Amino acid sequence: MSLSLENAAQVARYPAAAPYVRLNAAAGAVTLEPGALTTDGAHIAAFDSDVSATRRIDCAGAAIVPGFVDCHTHLPFAGWRAEEYAMKVAGRPYEEIASAGGGIASSARAFAETSDDDVLVQARTLAREMLAHGTTSFETKSGYGLSVEAERRALRLAAALAAEVPQTVRSTALLAHAVPPGMTADAWLDAIAPVAAEGDVTALDIYVESVAFDLQHLARMGDLARANGRDLRAHVEQFSTMRSVPVALKHGARSVDHLACLHPDDLGPLAAAECAAVLLPGAELLGDEQVAPGRALADAGAIGVIATDCNPGTSPITSLPLIAGLAVRRYGWTPREALIAMTLNAAWVLRLHDDLGSLEVGKRADVVILDAPLEHLPYRFGHNPVAIVIAGGEVVHVREDQAWRLG
Repeated sequence: MSLSLENAAQVARYPAAAPYVRLNAAAGAVTLEPGALTTDGAHIAAFDSDVSATRRIDCAGAAIVPGFVDCHTHLPFAGWRAEEYAMKVAGRPYEEIASAGGGIASSARAFAETSDDDVLVQARTLAREMLAHGTTSFETKSGYGLSVEAERRALRLAAALAAEVPQTVRSTALLAHAVPPGMTADAWLDAIAPVAAEGDVTALDIYVESVAFDLQHLARMGDLARANGRDLRAHVEQFSTMRSVPVALKHGARSVDHLACLHPDDLGPLAAAECAAVLLPGAELLGDEQVAPGRALADAGAIGVIATDCNPGTSPITSLPLIAGLAVRRYGWTPREALIAMTLNAAWVLRLHDDLGSLEVGKRADVVILDAPLEHLPYRFGHNPVAIVIAGGEVVHVREDQAWRLG
């Protein structure tokens, strides 16, 4: 099938063959000019219209942008934790909730008590929600197992989900999410280490926090990642300042995620490094209300990224447009910075940047048609601006009121 996307108000173009864009260069790196785009099979063929295409799509008044990449989610998981949100709003800190058996331990119990079929039903539903909001690629994580076999089960279910959805999926083994009851952190890392070499996993992850793992464990996870040819990723500085960033950089981390409590002395080295700063504004809003220094990281030249952190506890969000709206408002980012952060830069985190994340001839035709120019995406906060989603050259989602665009 070939598609001709015609008469667009804006077509987002990035620098050719760029692996990522540092956010202090975003204004000059992204152009938003009127134009068109054609596909040939699964790939982008040209930036003009084609009257002989199998299907023509009227993009009048619309923006054509790359498919969105959600590089930090916790799918698959079981159930929700709405009661904890009520506790947080009432002022109970996450550490207190977790110590009382809530938090990750609560999700681990739900995961253990839910059948494979039901876990996948929920995960498929969330993947469809993500698709309807423009996400054509996303990451899955284990981490709610809290036993070796349960972690293997989580990775197996993630692989099953990847085989069923139209999106491109990458799997991360979050082997150090919480310390299982009755074990020490060191003993848990000993037990889980063999899983690092198993399955179709591209990265290992660890949660460094006062209620989880410390800097010594982060270094150990870095060694484990290197030994097994995986990228190191790390949840850091979410609720407290642990000074995790220097350790993560020393061990070649692909990304450090959260950063709401980033130490000022660590901002410059992170911004200068080839390590993405993955910010999760949904978790900040629904979690502890501390805000990452997004504007300072952007101005310093960080490889800035945003993601949903879709999880049942601190960010039950599937919409990257909503996350972009939060980033623009809370970090002071421009719409172009937010767009780069959830497309090319996010693709780089997952090592997908050679094939997707930007609109370039020869790249995979993962394309989102917005119902208005890009500037409306953060401005109409809460509105889903996604009119049509194309994944691998196939139209995979059409918003009901936008069906008139299809020829």
